[in-house]
Order: sequence, then C-alpha cells, then structure tokens
Amino acid sequence: MLYALAEYLQHYVGGFRLFGYLSVRSILGILTALLFCFIFGPGIIRRLQVLKFGQIIRRDGPQSHLAKTGTPTMGGAMILGAIAIATLLWGDLSNRFIWFALFVTLSFGAVGFADDWLKIRHKSPKGLVAKKKYFWLSLTGLATSIGIYYTAKTPVETTLILPLVKEVTLQLGLWFIPWTYLVIVGSSNAVNLTDGLDGLAIMPTVLVASALAVFAYATGNVKFASYLGIPYVAGVGELTIFCTAIAGAGLGFLWFNAYPAQVFMGDVGALALGAALGVVAVLVRQEIVLAIMGGVFVAETVSVALQVLYFKYSGGKRIFRMAPLHHHYELKGWPEPKIIVRFWIVTLILVLVGLSTLKVR
Repeated sequence: MLYALAEYLQHYVGGFRLFGYLSVRSILGILTALLFCFIFGPGIIRRLQVLKFGQIIRRDGPQSHLAKTGTPTMGGAMILGAIAIATLLWGDLSNRFIWFALFVTLSFGAVGFADDWLKIRHKSPKGLVAKKKYFWLSLTGLATSIGIYYTAKTPVETTLILPLVKEVTLQLGLWFIPWTYLVIVGSSNAVNLTDGLDGLAIMPTVLVASALAVFAYATGNVKFASYLGIPYVAGVGELTIFCTAIAGAGLGFLWFNAYPAQVFMGDVGALALGAALGVVAVLVRQEIVLAIMGGVFVAETVSVALQVLYFKYSGGKRIFRMAPLHHHYELKGWPEPKIIVRFWIVTLILVLVGLSTLKVR
C-alpha cells in the first residue's frame, strides 16, 4: 500500500523514487515486521495469558517439558500479523507471487489456529482430527499448486532446476502440480515437527527465509540470473520483501520465544511458516536447495518416519529414544539450550552450502 502511494508521489517529489528500489523496501519490510513484534508482542502475550491460552503438554513426552504447561501458545498469530502487514505495506500488490505466498501462509495458519484452539478448548494435545487437518492442508496446497501452474507465463516456472548442474533441467508439465503440493505440505509439516523446543524452529526459519530472499532477488533480476546461471522469473523478486518480512517477524518472535520461552508459536505459526518457505522455494525454482538449507527440518521429519516404520516392523523396537530427533537428544541428557544452539549452527552451515550453489554451477 505504501509502495503504491510512493509510486504515485514520485511524480511530484523525486525523493519518493527511493521506495521503488527492491532493496530499500526489503529493509523496510524486515524492520516493519520486527517493530510490529516488539510493539505488540507484550500485549499479545498478556492477552493470551488472560484468555488462558496455555500450552497443553503431552504426558508421554520428556518429563522436563511438563513445567512448560500453561505457557501462552498461539503466538504464531503475532508472526503472521507482522508478515502480512510488512508485505502489504511494502510489496507490489499487483504482483501475483506476493498473493500466492500470502494465501498459502494465512490459509495454513488458519488450519493451525483451529488445531491450537481445539487443543486449548478440550485441554488435550490432540487438537484437530488428523484426517480433517490434512484434508484442509491438502486442499489449500493443491489449490495453490494448480493456481501457480495455470498462471505460469514461461516454461521455466514449471521446470525442475537442479543445483550445481545448470545444463540439466526437467520440465515437469502436469507433474508440477503434485510436486508443488508435496513441497508445500511437506515443508509445513517438517517445520511443525521441529517446533518442540524453545526457539528451535524459529531461528532456522529465519535463516532459510533470509537465504530464500537472496534467491528471490537474484532470480527476479535478469542480469544477476544470467550471471549466476539460474532461471530468470520476471516479477518473482517481489518475494524478497515477503522473505525479509518472515525474517523480521521471526527475530521479533524469538525475542519472546528464546529459552526459557514466554510464548510458543503453536501450530498457527509452525504450519504457516513451513508452508511459506515451501511456496517461496517453488516460486523461485529452488525446491532442492530448500531441502539442503532446511536439513534440520528434513532430519526431524525423517526421524519420525523411520521411528514409526521400524517400530511397526521390528515388533516394537526403536531407532531413537524418542522422535522427533530433538527429543532423542533430550533423553540422552543434552540440556535444552545446547540442542537448540547446535541445531541453529547446523542450519547456518547448511544455509551457507545452499547459498554457495548460486555460484558453483
């Protein structure tokens, strides 16, 4: 909205041309989201406490978590509010990529909100019935996949790009739809599984979103794309603002979510943020790189899948002491802050590896 206003005013005051630069608006996006959390965060947390929106802790989990019972949850609403406001203020609202990203994020957030609400209402960690939950996630993911496919303007927008090998690409055709669906829904659930310790999921999300902002900026700039040997997608650079808004909102939330947490994001935040990363990776054609940079999310998801399968086919035996993976290390005796920081460090390394694929091609 402010971008449109600045675009109009630049005809009368030359200084407003500054807001036409994507880099400037991206910085304003991260600052707007950050300030939103700093200003409204304390009030949102107090409101959650008054409404008794406290976290319900599973009894079969690590016993150290029982002390967290009652900590305000659904703080992800703060993150989503910050992302939406920053993006709407500084993004080009005529850009279709912006609307795909916002639609996915807010829709998945709505499903997460319903899940969190039912947990609180029934004082149970179960929440939304699994079939209903995945139905709505799948419906949104599938609708988005179809929308992206049928609004694509160039073949490259539906082509699978392999990192490091610029000569090899794969035109997906209609297979783009199920592929995109899997990336969005899979990424959403991966972040949700990771969100089990104070600050564990939000910092990797910030790091990956920041890296995706670089990919979005480069992919949307014809000169950078040509120099780096990556596909050029006209208009996708606007997602830089969306990504920096995620980073700003995530850092603002981490202020309150750092160990020991004053608030949890809940499914409303985790499901939405995972889907946001997934849809951006699809739009900038970097799904494989997302899997690299989000290696912690992938490892958490794989640990659950392996645990379930091994338990089922080995007569009740386990690979890990508990899944997801972070609980395994908890039961091994690692202090919670150590697990969190080490997972952050691993994510930083993987993000740097992912960014290196921009040049090493």
